[in-house]
Amino acid sequence: MAQAAIFGCAGPQLAADEAAFFRDFDPYGFILFKRNVDTPEQVRLLVDALRHTVGRDAPVLIDQEGGRVQRLGPPHWRRYPAADVFVRLDKVDPEAAEAALRLSAALMAADLIDLGIDVDCLPLADVRQAGAHDVIGDRAFGGDPVTVARLARIQVDALASVGVTGVLKHLPGHGRSMVDSHAELPRVDADRDTLEAVDFAPFKALADVVPYGMTGHLLFPAFDADRPSTQSPVVVNEVIRGAIGFDGLLMTDDLSMEALGGAIESRASASLKAGCDLVLHCNGRMDEMVAIAGEVGTLIGPAAARAARADAERMRARAAAIPPSKDAAYRLETLLAGLGTA
Repeated sequence: MAQAAIFGCAGPQLAADEAAFFRDFDPYGFILFKRNVDTPEQVRLLVDALRHTVGRDAPVLIDQEGGRVQRLGPPHWRRYPAADVFVRLDKVDPEAAEAALRLSAALMAADLIDLGIDVDCLPLADVRQAGAHDVIGDRAFGGDPVTVARLARIQVDALASVGVTGVLKHLPGHGRSMVDSHAELPRVDADRDTLEAVDFAPFKALADVVPYGMTGHLLFPAFDADRPSTQSPVVVNEVIRGAIGFDGLLMTDDLSMEALGGAIESRASASLKAGCDLVLHCNGRMDEMVAIAGEVGTLIGPAAARAARADAERMRARAAAIPPSKDAAYRLETLLAGLGTA
């Protein structure tokens, strides 16, 4: 039975100590970053090597959003627009914006499937707020929760149509963050009614659509004044599972982010005790992964059932995948150029 963790690795090839550790520990899945990417053939070999260590078709994740957050890029892969481009197009021509978003997501998915990567950490359902920190910024589908839900649904459906499963992030909402959670803990002082009406609404609309979810590391005093959302039983159970209704496989955001204080192993144990199903650790540091391994057990009970459902959905998407048409890239460029955003 897989262990309740997703890990990264240090470089473009799997080191012997990493392979041995993954064989012994058996993490549920893996995640790739720019440091792991050189050429298409190299990435394929790395993905195969990672799965070989655990002896199963484990999920391999990546953050391929477009815009600022794009682990694959030139010269081997095209650049993709940030989410805000589609928001701006949507205000001019909603039909063309939706078509462009479908094409962009499908082409991204085709890039990933070609490498053996089958999970993309998209869509963001965060509702962007004026004056908030740029850590979300143009990565979000704007500030209207209805538009965010509509465009995020289009994006995740287009990914799935080409065989890539999405991850709903950042539960329960990162759009009000006034600081970068990679560096410090954001505090969100909005009241419950505002959060439920605005920030939580897109996540609620997508709760039954995406089999994987990812928390954000933020403090919501309206629900828990002491613990970040990732480590708060109140936020995980009453908000994410309750008010939002997400019953998919819930992973933390990266435990290495400095929004979470304390030793790395205590970050992991607190997150799992709060109700997260999986911990996500991205920096590839062996000492930290070993420390986390001492706090993480196997996926059991409801977490195991959620993992089985997510795996089944991942396999269904891959089996039913339809590659984008040969003219998809040209059609995307035409739509973007025609609307003044090329």
